[in-house]
Amino acid sequence: PLFIVSSEKDHTQANIQATLIRSRLKKVPKFRTMFSNLIHYPRYSLYWSKSDPVPPFISREWKGHEERHKEALWQLAVTDSFQMPKKVYEDPEVTGKNRYKYFDRPFLPFHQQIPLNVVYAATKAESYTFPPTSAKFLPIPSKSTVGTQTDYRDADVQTDPYSPEYVICQDSIPELLTLATLTWGRGLPAGQAEVEMIERAREKRAWEATLPPLSDASQLEKRRRMMNAMERKEWAFREQEIEKLQEIRLEVLKELLRKREENQNEVNMRHLNAQWSKLQEAKEAKMAQIQRSYVSAIRKLIGKGKNIEGKLERRNIIKDYSDYASQVYGPLSRLGRFPDNNSEDFVVKNHYLNTYEGLVELESCLPDFVTQPRIRPPKLKVVTTKSGFLKTTARFDCELAEVHQALLDKKNKVHEAKKPLRFLQRNPIPQPRLPTPTLQMSSNEEEDIEMAVIYLQKLLRGRVVQNMMFEGKEKRLELIQELRTSHALQDDDKLVKKAEKQVTLALQRQRNLHEHKVSLVENHLAGLEGRALADMFDFLSKELVRLQEERRIHAFAMLAERQRRMREAEESGRRQVEKRRLREEDQIFKEVIKVHQSTVSSYLEDIILNAEENTAEEQARAEIEKMAEEINDIAYEMESRRTYLQSEEIVAELVYSFLIPEVQKDFVKEKVRNAQRKHILAAHQIIHRHTETMVQKRATEQQQDEVSDADMLPEEETQNEEDS
Repeated sequence: PLFIVSSEKDHTQANIQATLIRSRLKKVPKFRTMFSNLIHYPRYSLYWSKSDPVPPFISREWKGHEERHKEALWQLAVTDSFQMPKKVYEDPEVTGKNRYKYFDRPFLPFHQQIPLNVVYAATKAESYTFPPTSAKFLPIPSKSTVGTQTDYRDADVQTDPYSPEYVICQDSIPELLTLATLTWGRGLPAGQAEVEMIERAREKRAWEATLPPLSDASQLEKRRRMMNAMERKEWAFREQEIEKLQEIRLEVLKELLRKREENQNEVNMRHLNAQWSKLQEAKEAKMAQIQRSYVSAIRKLIGKGKNIEGKLERRNIIKDYSDYASQVYGPLSRLGRFPDNNSEDFVVKNHYLNTYEGLVELESCLPDFVTQPRIRPPKLKVVTTKSGFLKTTARFDCELAEVHQALLDKKNKVHEAKKPLRFLQRNPIPQPRLPTPTLQMSSNEEEDIEMAVIYLQKLLRGRVVQNMMFEGKEKRLELIQELRTSHALQDDDKLVKKAEKQVTLALQRQRNLHEHKVSLVENHLAGLEGRALADMFDFLSKELVRLQEERRIHAFAMLAERQRRMREAEESGRRQVEKRRLREEDQIFKEVIKVHQSTVSSYLEDIILNAEENTAEEQARAEIEKMAEEINDIAYEMESRRTYLQSEEIVAELVYSFLIPEVQKDFVKEKVRNAQRKHILAAHQIIHRHTETMVQKRATEQQQDEVSDADMLPEEETQNEEDS
């Protein structure tokens, strides 16, 4: 039940398509280039899968031969007494769960791979007839499937929206079927005009429901009035639509005229600008020429003013070479001398000076102190007062210290020998350090003894240092006592200094607290500013990423749209070819069936017509004879009973029924013809008035042309005679 083919040729094509199906290609990823997007380093490779999706026990041959065999058996069963069991076909559920099985892509790319010298027999399969349903309403299935959205599989591109099949229950007309004329692109999706049309249709159906029936003779006049009112309403609506269309056309015409005027103004402005630029260039060229001629004339006048008498002077070569402003050293270019000719040959062209890469390379060769100078400011030991000013004594002390240091440096200056050049001095290679010897302990006891010896050595060294300090103290005991007495005299100054120090420390602490508070405030402000800037930069970066992604998605959408249109074009071409082929096959099948039906119908028609003619002729002859006898009897009886007045009444009725209406009809026609005659005469007069004037003008022009031609002929003849 997957699909049904009409002939062995279609079966062969489907078999080839199944063999060359793309799903047999398998993608095998490459580990080294798994995440590559380059063409020459693909991230996967394709190989042909040898596994066949069709099991080997399923036959791939065409099943038409088996159907022919069954058809032959059915024919034998009809002619002979052989009884063959009737095969019952199940409902294939084409519009239900098996809908996807009855759709396939048109097979076009591989139609040339079939050998051209093979011609398959074209056979037609009998159309399947579904068993009729006897119930009034269709049974509701227990399961339902969702219809597909396209005529083909998921790989194809959807063009028009899918319209599912529907079943109408008896004695019901859905309102939705009244909109069957609206299709996608022509009315759908519905707009304001379509909604108004639907509302008008509803109103009209409601009005039709209120119309009196035709069977009621008393309501005919009311029905006529209602229909006339509705007709006038429809004509008024149509006039409004025509007016709207005319207004829209007028607006479009105005817009086109405005655009044409703008384009014309733009073209005119472009022409004017081009003409103005041409005239401006000509003006500038003329002014430059006038300026050159003016300078030349002034130069000539100055030259003549220098030599008023017009004497010829020889060139003084000594004067020319002694004057550095003469033509020898600085010739004028207007005289044809260009001293700077070929000066570009002497220009130094260096890669390191003319290119950025060369400059970078030169800069990399320079030492760091050239490109990154380091300046270390001197640290001054300054003594300040309580208010923060520099004392005069401290300044003098600094100057005296500098002078004393300069004198000492000059006194102790030693003449150093000249050092050799730095780049020619050989840097000695230091000797490699000898490895540090390590002592390996054989047991824990030896290690404890070693640690005790090291500790004893430390104690002895500390005792030696302590003895040295005690000896030094004993030697300098007098100096120590002198220093103690001198410091005792300065206790008052120390107290004052200590108080000043405490005040200074308190001020420093206050200043530090103030700076700490200020720094906290600045830190908070900087944090707030940084947070705001971070949010702003984050928002801007996200907007930039979003814009880039949006542009990339737009580019992808454009590419997808282009690919979708290309696929739609290809799909429409394939669909047209497939539909054309199906129409041809259907037409051939219809023609064959039509020939068979026409032959059978003509044969049966001849038999039925002959039987009907014979039967009708006999029955008509019998009825006519019977009716003629009855009419004769009635006529003879009426003739026998009729009086003179009855004869006059019959004649009057004939005259009133046939002659008088015909005369009235001729009279009305003549009256209408007389009423229309004046309008026709007026139209003829208007038309012929202009045509006669035009004919007269043309006749007079032709006569004048003939007269002028006749006058010209003698003049030409006389001129020819004179020339000869």
